[in-house]
Amino acid sequence: MILSIVICSYNRASYISEALDSLYHQSIGLNSFEAIIVDNNSIDNTTEVFNQWRASHPNGSFSYLTESQQGASFARNTGAANAKGQWLCFMDDDAVASINYVENILKHIETKPESVGFGGRIIPKYIPAEPKWMSYYVSSLVGNFDYAPNACAFEHGKYPLESNMIVRKDIYDAIGGFNAALPGVVGTLRIGGEGKELFYKILALGHTIYYDPTICVHHVVEVKKLTPEYMYRVASGIGRGEKTRTLSISTWAYIKKIVEYIFKLGASFLLAIKYTVQLTPAKSWPVIQFRIDALKGLLG
Repeated sequence: MILSIVICSYNRASYISEALDSLYHQSIGLNSFEAIIVDNNSIDNTTEVFNQWRASHPNGSFSYLTESQQGASFARNTGAANAKGQWLCFMDDDAVASINYVENILKHIETKPESVGFGGRIIPKYIPAEPKWMSYYVSSLVGNFDYAPNACAFEHGKYPLESNMIVRKDIYDAIGGFNAALPGVVGTLRIGGEGKELFYKILALGHTIYYDPTICVHHVVEVKKLTPEYMYRVASGIGRGEKTRTLSISTWAYIKKIVEYIFKLGASFLLAIKYTVQLTPAKSWPVIQFRIDALKGLLG
């Protein structure tokens, strides 16, 4: 088995079937990969939905596990520990893979034998439509990710996002998988950055991380859920994760991150002015609020 696709799920019964369908109907045969769904303490009917889906989709390898320790890092590590593939692919439970998703992953592995980690494009699927206040910078909070128009190596410390990332399993195991100190969402608290830390560890080993836009998923974004509270939780979670990550390196690394965040906050005011001049003032304040919330998380 070359590829294991791990999908961690938490209370997404209404979307998990679409994610599974997108894998079931890939352009390449079902014997080319396995899919592992890890239920991370869902209290909705995720289990029932999966069982019903599996009953009507009997082919291929689709397994269902549970992980009681709350947090995406725990769930992803559980999926990885049970994976049979030489490569691990992580996809979200509210993501829809393009029809040639697996085919393009395998093509990348074949054409870049030196690669040990890579990721692809993530396109938000706004329901019902993209809000007028959404901008390129704020959209990163809802998973928008389009690093480059063509396949290339990531530069300047950039890295794939967790909802569309692929890592060679022996490398993943060697660096200890996802850091449990960066669990993602636990209750109402978010401590993010687990993917960033994982790829930084891979970079520290001297490897190159690649981007391939043909490896694409669409990420469902319910606009009604994009409340100030939700946006704060995501943005501050980025800051909290960076605090945990940098302090594990040194106090000086943390101080440098504070300075960087203050600089980005200042830059956000310039962006707000730009949006106002471009007659899109609705985009102005969310850019600033994003940086304020991230800084609060970093300092909290």
